[in-house]
Amino acid sequence: MQSDDRGLHETGLTLPRALLFDWHGTLVDTHDAMFSAMEEMLPQLEDLGLVDQLLPEEQCNTPEDARLVRYIRIFRRLHPRILAERRVSRTDIFNAIFGDNRDAKSIAHHAYNQCYRQYFGQVKPFQEGVQAYMEACRKLGIKLVVATNRNREFLDTELATLEEGRWRDLFDATVCADDVVHYKPDPEMIYSAAQKLGMPVGKDIWYVGDGYTDMVTANNAGVTPIFYNGAAWETERIAGWFRRQDRPARVLESFESLMDELAAFPGDTFACEVADVRPPAYPPPQPPERRVEPDWHPAVAKLIRPQVILFDWHATLVDTLDAMYHAVDDMLPEFHALGLMGRMLEPEDSKTPEDAKLVAYVREFARLHPKVRADRKISRTDIFEVLFGEDQDAKDIAHAAFNRHYRNHYGTVDAFEPKVSDMLASLRNLGIRVGVITNRDREFFEHELAAVEGTGWRHLFDTEVCGDDTPLRKPHPDQLILAAEKLDYPVGPSIWYVGDSTTDIIAAKRAGVTGVFFNGALWDLPWLHSIFPGTHGHPHKPDVVVNDFSEFWALVLACEVGPP
Repeated sequence: MQSDDRGLHETGLTLPRALLFDWHGTLVDTHDAMFSAMEEMLPQLEDLGLVDQLLPEEQCNTPEDARLVRYIRIFRRLHPRILAERRVSRTDIFNAIFGDNRDAKSIAHHAYNQCYRQYFGQVKPFQEGVQAYMEACRKLGIKLVVATNRNREFLDTELATLEEGRWRDLFDATVCADDVVHYKPDPEMIYSAAQKLGMPVGKDIWYVGDGYTDMVTANNAGVTPIFYNGAAWETERIAGWFRRQDRPARVLESFESLMDELAAFPGDTFACEVADVRPPAYPPPQPPERRVEPDWHPAVAKLIRPQVILFDWHATLVDTLDAMYHAVDDMLPEFHALGLMGRMLEPEDSKTPEDAKLVAYVREFARLHPKVRADRKISRTDIFEVLFGEDQDAKDIAHAAFNRHYRNHYGTVDAFEPKVSDMLASLRNLGIRVGVITNRDREFFEHELAAVEGTGWRHLFDTEVCGDDTPLRKPHPDQLILAAEKLDYPVGPSIWYVGDSTTDIIAAKRAGVTGVFFNGALWDLPWLHSIFPGTHGHPHKPDVVVNDFSEFWALVLACEVGPP
């Protein structure tokens, strides 16, 4: 007769009669296909009616989730850090940005599946030796199940092709998203797996997964949650994700760690000894390469304390990207009639290879390159600078055409970040004068200024200079110089100009003021070096780069040296 403690781990875990595994990010790596599908799906959020369903930032679980929501709301793509690290699943992404909104998540998952259909099949074991570890568990008498938010169409194909189909007989059951009504973190998937095994739901079922959602799902179902840290998250980050009721019972760094946990049970627990079936130790997964942050960092910048801070408008203080790109899309087909096709730069005269591709594409198709449209990272002013260079007359014609089409779309304007208006008011409370410099015509700017946040921001600025207030727009310095004249303040480094584009920084440096690049689009260091090369032909570089207004506020407070 078995002793009462035969099913207890030496540190309290319950003997597993079944191991349920998440698929992507746990057993297999399908990152290439997943991220390709996500990058195709996210630009559809507006058409899917999901932009308004994004969680308010104050309701997000973590500051990282709030930044992700903000980034997707504005740019309709994944945060560059997520793309670089490749450590989170689409399920965790949808749960982060839609919260408990099942309808929104269902629409998002369906759209994702439509995109994933073009990419799936790109699958490999997440770490070396997974098949051997699964075979060892089967020999121990443990039932094995895959429980995944994958559709069966995709899982069955990936199982059939993975390592020449040798995984198909590893599992006693599989449960997919289309086998149940609700996606994880609803526990229905766990219940379905237990039913297929003919087992009651309990702690003797372990659910092994790599995501926050997996652990919430396991706890919701009442099974043992085991976190597989194949993505090599830092211990403190994992601990910071979970509320007490959602925490994992164990964190495994590899499948070798899973064998260690099983070996800690008494020797006669399983059908055979763990040591007799355990495969040779395979190395754990390698952590992802760290994202390189910009070296123009506020912590090292030595700047003169500002007495005047001038801000760009679009994509710095406010988000008007939808209207802007709609207007650009409408105007580009008119380039032939406007006589602008022949006035564009030759691609070989462009500053960067990316600029050359844009010029060549507009020349051939009279529309924006799809990558520019998807990235949503550059302004119409930068687009015109790339296309026409120093041809001021061509740029004037382009701006006039843009304005005609912008009238059909403008009106919706949101703060680029929460609490932007609080930050502007706080700057004024410090005695700093605040202004706006924008290439917007005054007709549009005045309307947007009055409409933002429902009440308008007129009271927050000491001066505004629009694109039609001076003969020459940015990147010429005229607008910045006019703003200084209006404030009766001498042009110099104690005037800061904050903007999100190369055009803004060129205007700042030509005017002789401090150039603060607002990296709301989160360009990485190699890209920043490419758009600010510091060459003889393109010498202008920012004095500092900030990624958000919390960094900017800290930068302002840190400046100790006043103007000369």
